[in-house]
This record gives sequence, structure tokens and C-alpha cells, in this order.
Amino acid sequence: MQTKSDADLLSASSAQVDAAIAAFHPPLPLAVALSGGADSTALLLACHARWPGQVRAIHVHHGLQAAADDFQKHCEQLCAQHGIALKVCAIDARNAAGQSPEDAARQGRYQALIHAAQQDWLAVDGVAQEPVRSMALAQHADDQVETLLLALSRGAGVAGLAAMPAHWQRAQLEWFRPLLAAPARTLRDWLRVRGVSWVEDPTNTDETYTRNRIRAQLLPVLEQVFPQFRSTFARSSAHCAQASELLDEQAAADSLAVGIPPSIKALQALNAVRLGNVLRYWLRSSYGTTPTAAQLSQLMHQLRVCTTRGHRIHIKVGRGFVERRGAALDWYNS
Repeated sequence: MQTKSDADLLSASSAQVDAAIAAFHPPLPLAVALSGGADSTALLLACHARWPGQVRAIHVHHGLQAAADDFQKHCEQLCAQHGIALKVCAIDARNAAGQSPEDAARQGRYQALIHAAQQDWLAVDGVAQEPVRSMALAQHADDQVETLLLALSRGAGVAGLAAMPAHWQRAQLEWFRPLLAAPARTLRDWLRVRGVSWVEDPTNTDETYTRNRIRAQLLPVLEQVFPQFRSTFARSSAHCAQASELLDEQAAADSLAVGIPPSIKALQALNAVRLGNVLRYWLRSSYGTTPTAAQLSQLMHQLRVCTTRGHRIHIKVGRGFVERRGAALDWYNS
């Protein structure tokens, strides 16, 4: 039997979710990406309680596991019970050669969410609704810590250490992660207080995935050694996000000076820090590719020694190659 103190703790824990939603101010109507798990279920119902009639749900059926049909049924029953309009999108999330399964599923999911949000919507009673203006994703504080630890393990720079942004724009939609300050347990507590069930993805306990090993093995140790690690790690990520923004501002200014495509002579006038920064910015903003540390170092070295008309530059960078084309650099997809 649950004691009064247990009930009080449960209620206090779930109140963190209410606080997070109270601080959330998206343009309406809002769509919530609904997997059927505890995180997205809590986000959907909390948003629906605050903005009844202004919240929709989108469920992406990845088709990668036998339980996927059950996830869809759960989402359909949940939305029908609460009078929430739902769209279900089936995608082929199989990964291409050289692409990780996680990245394939993520890219497919984002494309499906955008497509569903941009379609016409009907309310449960068949009345036409306004177009979706915002999208909410249910990543929480534990997800943010896992993202930061993965970035650290890969030797990421400040852009990677900034982890997941709380707000951004994409495809004429405002995107939000309103629960990044809420630990995973608070979302389950919020649902338990209200007697709401959710589905458990069996892959969440598969420790062949690095994220699951972090969740199962590292987070409990961090909890013991640094009880406030979620908030302190989030603060560090916020500092990195600010630093990354400043680097992008400097790179944008340097990009104007070196030109697009960038002039080799102008690049050579920059110091090493600004040179690496503007090269990363050029490749990312122009071609959506990111060099490894080794690739960037090799490219910078070749630029420094490029002092003759016949000097050739041909370096693998990201998915393609950076080459010298006359007095400038160019990149092409292999």
C-alpha cells in the first residue's frame, strides 16, 4: 500500500511536469510527436489539459519491430479517449549503406512529422482546424544528459556539447522540447498520479545501444556521486550553446570576407582558430557536411602550404571531397 509520504513525493515529482508546461509558450495550434511511451504521453496530455482543442498528435509507425502495431493502437485509443486529433504516419526506417539505424529512424521520423503537420487537419468531430504552427518533442533531462555524454565520448566541440536545443525553426514550424529540465521519473510520476498507462519500447532495455548503456549503467552512478547532475550538466550545455552561437557569428563575418566559394588567399590571412571555424561553417552551411578533426587539420595544413599555382588540394571531407578550383576551394559530393 502506498503511504502518505509516498503519495506526497509522487505528487511533488509530477508537479515538475506541470511547471515545465506552465513555462511553455508555443504558437498554437500545437502538434505533439506521440510514440505512446511515458514521455510523449505525459507531454501530450499535459499540453491538451492546458490548451484543449488546440493540440494534435502525430504518431510515426517505424515498422522496425513487432510491437509497432501495438504502439499505434495504444496511441489511437489514448487520443480517442481524450478527444485529440491524431495522424498516423508509416515510414520505411531501414538504414542505407553507411548510415546508422538510429540516424535513419530519426531522419525518417522528422520528415514524417513535417509532412503530417503540413497536411489539413480535422478535429475529432470532423470540423476543419487551423494549420499546425508548432511541434513539441518529448525529450527530457535524462535524454539531454545522454546526448551530452555521447558528445563528450566523441570529442565533440562546443556545438556538440550544446546537446539538444530547446527551440528552433524548421520547415516553417516552431519546434520545442519543453521537458528538457524534467527528469524521466517525473513524467512517469505525472502519469501515475492521473492513472494513465503507457507502452514500454522493448528496445529501451537493449544495451547493445550506447544510449541504453548510459541510461542503465552511468546515470545511476552519476545520481549517487552528483545528485544535481541533470541541472549542472544542462547549465554546461547552455554555456556551450552560447559559445557555439558566438563562433557562428564570427564565422558568418569571416565568410563574408573570404567569399563563397572561399578564396584561398583570404583564408590564408586568418589565424588557425578562425580558419578552422570558417571552414567548418562553410561546409556545414553550404553543403550540410561536417569534417572530422583529422580531415579539418589536413585541409588547414594544405591551405597553409598552398603557395604555388600548381598546388593541388584534394581531401576527403564528410561525404565528399574538398578541392582547389583555381583561386578558391570547392566541395563536391562523391
